Amino acid sequence: MTLTRPKILLGVKGIPLISHSIKALAAAQVRDIAIVVGYLGDMVSDEMGNGSNFGVRFEYITNPDYLGGNAISAYKAREWAQGEPVVLCMGDHIIEAEMVRRLLDRQSLTETLCVDYAPAPHHQVEEATKVTIDSGCIQDIGRGLAYWDALDTGIFLLTKDFFQVLHELVQQNGIDIEMSDVIRYMIRRGHLFDACDVSGCFWMDVDSKEELRLARI
Repeated sequence: MTLTRPKILLGVKGIPLISHSIKALAAAQVRDIAIVVGYLGDMVSDEMGNGSNFGVRFEYITNPDYLGGNAISAYKAREWAQGEPVVLCMGDHIIEAEMVRRLLDRQSLTETLCVDYAPAPHHQVEEATKVTIDSGCIQDIGRGLAYWDALDTGIFLLTKDFFQVLHELVQQNGIDIEMSDVIRYMIRRGHLFDACDVSGCFWMDVDSKEELRLARI
């Protein structure tokens, strides 16, 4: 299905998959959005345009290392962020604007991950990234956690501290770095990584043909 078309452009309910996240960001009053592209990136920019159809401004950032871990896409956007806090969403997730609003309504602008304490039937728990939480902060994260409190929804608030740690990890380990790797490294270094409860909001990670079928219902 993606030999000639990137996954984020596959149609879901009449619009490209990535448009669901963009519409949620726009509804939460986010106006400047960077889209990090790799595989068939020109097709994404050609189809999605400059953002005016959503009432936002797009900037496209090319990630030639897109076969690396997903944290590398965030790494490519560090200069665009210019040291300011940013919301990071996954291009292949469907999310609600309320999730972004809850994230931005918090008092502190510190590293934060939106988490779901009450997974819905459509969530593939076995394959999902899970987190353990204590006193509102993430203690551990990973797909293989035997004991966990909530699921990682793929929506983050990140500051310059995250990008600095990510830079250090890239210098040490190259491009095979996942977001979970950065979070675990920050926690070991003594950084607090907050959890924002978005339980009850609809979100979906589209990683398979079956999940795409469910998303299209």
